[in-house]
Formats: sequence, structure tokens, C-alpha cells
Amino acid sequence: MKGVRYFVCGQSALLLEFGKQISPEIHAQIQKARLALERQKIDGIVELVSAYCTLLIHYDPLACSYEHLIDILDHLDLDAENLEMPCHLVEIPACYTPELGEDLAFVCAHTKLSIEEVIRRHSAPTYLVYMLGFLPGFAYLGGLDVSLATPRLATPRMRVVPGSIGIAGMQTGIYPLTSPGGWQIIARTPLELYNPAKDPPVFLQPGDRVRFVPIGIEDYHEIARQVQEGIYTPKCTQGLKHG
Repeated sequence: MKGVRYFVCGQSALLLEFGKQISPEIHAQIQKARLALERQKIDGIVELVSAYCTLLIHYDPLACSYEHLIDILDHLDLDAENLEMPCHLVEIPACYTPELGEDLAFVCAHTKLSIEEVIRRHSAPTYLVYMLGFLPGFAYLGGLDVSLATPRLATPRMRVVPGSIGIAGMQTGIYPLTSPGGWQIIARTPLELYNPAKDPPVFLQPGDRVRFVPIGIEDYHEIARQVQEGIYTPKCTQGLKHG
């Protein structure tokens, strides 16, 4: 592949670096490479893990040698591939109340914006899921309004509840599990973002698009009840994005 750097990671992994900046263009190249490799069904490739600027290939060296893998990659022409990448637009109901968004007041003070304006600006964009990390199903979303950029907490919390929606610098994301965390929490979604009993276990995937839909506290509790009972269907538009 042209313009891609290879880095050996131990005896059974290879890291592909597509650039050094977070951008939709680099993200698209990574997803095209991932899809092209998946379609070839190469014996010995165990897992493909995409990040902001890289794609990590875990492989079994007894089934696929390093030399064979490099040869495959060197002949992989993404521009010549007719790739149609799955693209899902997902609506995430989000309750922006001080009860659930415990740092909403701080974000308002830091940005000098009203609560209503913070909500409007946070829920206006269509975000891109660049990668999953930190926790299973934690989606790092790109596209935050620059006026909402807020530093992390000086001291991380020991416990952030699942569904918490936070801001850290120029990023926004959603906590899928109870965990420590240092992001500024401004809202919470009642959706279940990680369930190991499901296939796949994570709700959002790299390449998905996300829109936050503001809801009230009563709607939050009603949707949470439906999610708990397994009768809630998130709004998700499925389509294809041509590479």
C-alpha cells in the first residue's frame, strides 16, 4: 500500500501507520484497508484493530508468515478496490440534566455558554466513530464543536456510570461500563453500549455516524426501562459508503 509504514510488534503482530493526524480521510483509508483484508479471508490473520491513524494486524506466524503478510500488503491497492463500506447513522438519546450531567455547569462556565446553548451545540453535529478503546465499546467521536472544548477533570473520578456522555479536550465519547474516568460528564444515554451476551457485544463500530438526540428525564427513565426489558429498538439507518 502506498504511503503506509509498517512496524513489527513482536512475533505475531504488525502495525500499519497511515499518517500522524486525526482526520476523516486517514480514517477512511484505514477502514478500506481493514475491509479489503477481511474480504480476502487470509488464513492466519487473527484480528484487525483500527485506531486513529493505525491498523494493527494480529496474525498466527505458523499459519501466515511475516513475509507472506508483507507481500499481501505490498500488493493491496486500495484505490483499485471497489469497496463499499458499511455506514450506520445511529441516534443516541441523551438526557442533558444536572442530575445526570454532573459537569454540565462546569462546561457552561468554562465555555461561557448557557446550558441550552451547550446542549444545542453538542447535539447539532453528526459525529464520526473514529475508534474504540479504553473500555470495550468506548467510542471516540470526532466532530465536536470547537467552542465546547473543555479540559479533563484535574482528578479523575473513581466511578463513572454506564451511558455517561463526556467531553475531554476536542473529543466527546460515551462510557459503556462503570469505570474510573476523567472526562467532563454533560449527559447520559439510557442505551446499552456493551453487552458480552450479544453478537457483536459492542453497539457502535468504527466508521459509524452518531447523532445525539436531547430527551427529558422522564423519557430517559422510560427508555431505560424498555432497554432493560429488551423491547427498545435504537434508531439506526444502515447504508453503504463507497470508498
